[in-house]
Amino acid sequence: MDNDTTAPKPSSGPTNTTIRIEEPAFLKDTHDPDRDREHATGVATGVNFRSRGSSISSSHRPELIGGVYNPRSIISRGKRPADSRSSHDNGTSSQSHLDIEEGDDWRGGYEKKKQVFKGRTLLWLAYQSVGVIYGDIGTSPLYVFSSTFTAPPTHRDLLQVLSVVIWSMTILVTFKYIFVILHADNDGEGGTFSCYSLLTRFANITERDPREEVTVRMERHLTNDLKPPTRSLRAKLEGSRFTHILLKLIGVLAVSMVMSDGVLTPAQSVLGAVQGLSVVKPDISKSTVTGTTCGILVLLFMIQPLGTSKIATTFAPIVIVWLGLNFSFGIYNLVTFDWTVLKAFNPYFAFQFFIEHKTRAWRMLGGVLLSFTGVEALFADLGAFSLHAIQLSWMCYTYPCLLLAYIGQAAYISHHPDAYTNPFFNAAPSGTLYPSLVVAILAAIVASQAMITATFQLISQIMKLSYCPQVKVVHTSQTFHGQIYVPFVNWLLMLGSILVTAVYGDTVKLGNAYGVCVMFVTFFDTCMVTLVALIVWKFSPFVVIVPWLVFASVDGLYLSAALTKVPDGAWFTLTLSGILTSLFLLWRFGKENQWRAEAEDRFKPSHLIVKDKDEGGRLRLQPVWGGDPLSSLRGFGIFFDKTGVMTPAVFTHYVTKFVAIPEVAVFFHLHPVEAPTVLPEERYAVSHFTAVPGCYRLVIKHGFMDQVISPDLAALIYEQIRRFVVRQATERMSAYEKLRTGEDTDCEGEQEAPKGETSHQRESSGASGPDGVLLPVELRDEEAAAELARLDRAYASKILYVVGKEQMRIKSGAPIARRFMLSVFLWIRDNTRAKIANLQLAMDRLVEVGFVKEI
Repeated sequence: MDNDTTAPKPSSGPTNTTIRIEEPAFLKDTHDPDRDREHATGVATGVNFRSRGSSISSSHRPELIGGVYNPRSIISRGKRPADSRSSHDNGTSSQSHLDIEEGDDWRGGYEKKKQVFKGRTLLWLAYQSVGVIYGDIGTSPLYVFSSTFTAPPTHRDLLQVLSVVIWSMTILVTFKYIFVILHADNDGEGGTFSCYSLLTRFANITERDPREEVTVRMERHLTNDLKPPTRSLRAKLEGSRFTHILLKLIGVLAVSMVMSDGVLTPAQSVLGAVQGLSVVKPDISKSTVTGTTCGILVLLFMIQPLGTSKIATTFAPIVIVWLGLNFSFGIYNLVTFDWTVLKAFNPYFAFQFFIEHKTRAWRMLGGVLLSFTGVEALFADLGAFSLHAIQLSWMCYTYPCLLLAYIGQAAYISHHPDAYTNPFFNAAPSGTLYPSLVVAILAAIVASQAMITATFQLISQIMKLSYCPQVKVVHTSQTFHGQIYVPFVNWLLMLGSILVTAVYGDTVKLGNAYGVCVMFVTFFDTCMVTLVALIVWKFSPFVVIVPWLVFASVDGLYLSAALTKVPDGAWFTLTLSGILTSLFLLWRFGKENQWRAEAEDRFKPSHLIVKDKDEGGRLRLQPVWGGDPLSSLRGFGIFFDKTGVMTPAVFTHYVTKFVAIPEVAVFFHLHPVEAPTVLPEERYAVSHFTAVPGCYRLVIKHGFMDQVISPDLAALIYEQIRRFVVRQATERMSAYEKLRTGEDTDCEGEQEAPKGETSHQRESSGASGPDGVLLPVELRDEEAAAELARLDRAYASKILYVVGKEQMRIKSGAPIARRFMLSVFLWIRDNTRAKIANLQLAMDRLVEVGFVKEI
């Protein structure tokens, strides 16, 4: 079931976001000073008088109705309940700017922003990045030379291959990724799909949910601001359906390929680490290796809920020590054996490699490319760390260590050609074999963390553009907003890695499947970032064309060599990528058809309901809906709103089916924002629909570290609506007083109250009851008094939670292929957990309205 009109599922923090529903304590017969004051004034209006900004005067009231809180603030305020109350009370006065008429303009202030770190925080993030990002590319010295050569190399061949390794890392990793591609982030997020998302903000190349268009920050450059070639390119991209599909396919395929490597890499790295024990125990059995590998994989994935920060902090020392060993071994071997291999920094030897060996050189590139596998994760993990942290950790530590590792191994192999079969351990200085074995095994185990973290990042990205069903995303750090954990994906990766380990059970077979997806992704990155440079950065095509040709040529050379592995095992990752891509595109296809079917429900409440002037303002449906008069139902109706704009579909179908409307109707929307927490004064946004008396919208904003806690959801909503009415009355009264006393209505703010006089007393001055008791502002405003009377009467009568159950039906006569794809989409959609289950509403108050849409 997919309750499509309910509020979106909140983003989860370290603890689950829940709303706890209990029987309301709000109407219990308790001592209420405001009620006593009502009797004292002798005024019987049906309105419970309460001070401004707080309709509940009991000190324990916030704990009864709840709200949105940061868990840390709850702990720190546990002994001070009054503080919790004041966080809402004090915020009401500064909240009035959110109360926009008709209720659609409430989204400002919490758009996703790129985080920039400096100083110690940047250094700490760079330290963490070493533990996550470079595990994969950092363990490449274990097998690059053994995978490249098939026989003991000559000194000249060794020098040429070393030159290719050095310049491949320099061109593809340092120049392309570190200096260029990492800058193509989408508000701090990285990866091929983030480039696609960035392009969709600067060019009209994708279809969006019409009801959610206002959430997207479009930054399309004016046509005249672009150079003529770029202007023409953008026009062709926007006008061609083929390019729309092609760019969409590239973005999704890149995500699928990284995920495929996310299944393969843990199996490959951990299995290789366990097989490394054969150095000290040659007779270790295959079943022991496989069983041990599976056990370590289970442990590796079970620690993922700890969060990226804790895992990175734990893994970083291992990778740092491992890279340090490679650095020191490289210097030792370079000094001890053959320092002349430093000539490999001359690119002449790399060119000679291809000139002399031709086709054989091209085939050997399949082994050389292992020196930079994991580079695709470097870009995808950008959201978990930052541009400067990755640049710092690569340029200042990882890159020099890897260069010295390959140079040192080449220096050793030049004197011991047979050592190419196991270059790292054979080149280890005397007495360091066992310590280096332990470190190598640990480094190989943690090497897969780069792909695991990258997979979490990419799944989060594709969900935002509706290429994947919504799954739970947990933000694991309040400081680093991009560090996330996706439980469902984590367990899928674990099962996939264990299955691959059990089926293959050998690193040689798994190694044959390695590299193809890496080169596809790097080639896609080159093309997508080139478009970003032209359309987003507005670079001249003449500036972009040369770097693109260089990078694309190198990518294409390696990709063509990697494709030779397809018959030997690379077919597995390509097949898995194809399956994932098909599922993502199928889901997107279904969502686009769903949006078109729901487009007819996009209108304001005034287009649904109208006041009949001939019948004293009685409400009736618009003629297009039949024009029937609406009955008024005594009660407080809470309609769960999916988007927070326009009219919720559940309200439309409720009113048209029952030809009735609750006395008070509230459109309730729970809106997650891209921030750890929301300031108390900005959490609640209330608005009133003038076309429909008693109709409001309440939007509750919450950050990914906030918890929504409400023992009685209706009481919380009632309280916020009541505050809104009182606040509006106060503003009207303030404006009236200024006009009456001749004050300038354009001046902002209120004058400072005389010493000893409160804001409430100042508002109530000049209005008193029979006994001289000051009357609150809501009694002096007839409109507010009537609205509060309606609100209290409805709340005391009956509370209804109205949710929608939208069913989709395929149109008759649809082609077989379309019917099949939509049937799969609907099956996945119907088996998605109902969103309303997260709210745990009282079933005796729940009304479910069903409706059918044809797609």
